[in-house]
Amino acid sequence: MQTRNTVQRQIVLQAVLRMHDHPTADTVYAAVAAEHPSISKATVYRNLNQLANQGEIRRVPVPNGADRFDFNTEEHYHVRCSGCGAVFDVYMPHIDNLIERIDDASGVSVQRYDILFEGLCPKCGGKA
Repeated sequence: MQTRNTVQRQIVLQAVLRMHDHPTADTVYAAVAAEHPSISKATVYRNLNQLANQGEIRRVPVPNGADRFDFNTEEHYHVRCSGCGAVFDVYMPHIDNLIERIDDASGVSVQRYDILFEGLCPKCGGKA
């Protein structure tokens, strides 16, 4: 079933595209509500879910935390700071044949993946 491209969906999408810090749904809602106070939290959450399901944005699952949303839909890694909770993109070559190796080891045909590393960012005491 195709969903309609509503004005609200475009407002939510534009908010995520402007935010390069992997915002939570609450953060996106706060940004949207500041400019469009009539949009409800439920509308923002619903549109974030639909945009992620349609591949227009990427949902970044964070264990023991709120999911984050990423404007970058290309396959890439993420790292979460265990000190401040910030989530960062990691641009590096992908592990050679990772998908094929997982397919061979498990028999599962991997469709997509999310890899989230955890550590300390430079501000919280990690190496600079």
